[in-house]
Amino acid sequence: MKLMDILVRDALILDLRATEKQAVLEELCAALAGAAPELDHARLLNVLREREKLQSTGIGDGVAIPHGKLPGLSRLLACFARSQQGVDFESIDGTATHLFFLLVVPENAGGQHLKALARISRFFHSATFRKELEAAESADDVFRVIEAEDAKF
Repeated sequence: MKLMDILVRDALILDLRATEKQAVLEELCAALAGAAPELDHARLLNVLREREKLQSTGIGDGVAIPHGKLPGLSRLLACFARSQQGVDFESIDGTATHLFFLLVVPENAGGQHLKALARISRFFHSATFRKELEAAESADDVFRVIEAEDAKF
């Protein structure tokens, strides 16, 4: 599975306005639900909030991968967002989070869900990848960076 296959281009946010965790989740949900009409904004937000109660999806190195499962969803969907100023996302390393990759999967997508999370996580473990995303000046630049990383695996 390639990330470019699940990434919703119209949901990209180059500079999040939100400055705190719950507002980031709201802004991400609004962007993805606005670009993918099959998503219910309120249900998605609730799923993400419940997931964050279990443990923060801030994985460190300035990255968070909020994710959740939605009943009735027919396919995996994802969006990317970047915060120039950084947000306290309760990351495991205590640093501000700048890069967000939201993943939403069908309720019964067990194996696909884990594969997608593993792939996203592997990408973000690369300091070069993170720096290229931070330096991207346009949506096209962001997609080029992700597409180039996608082609490596």
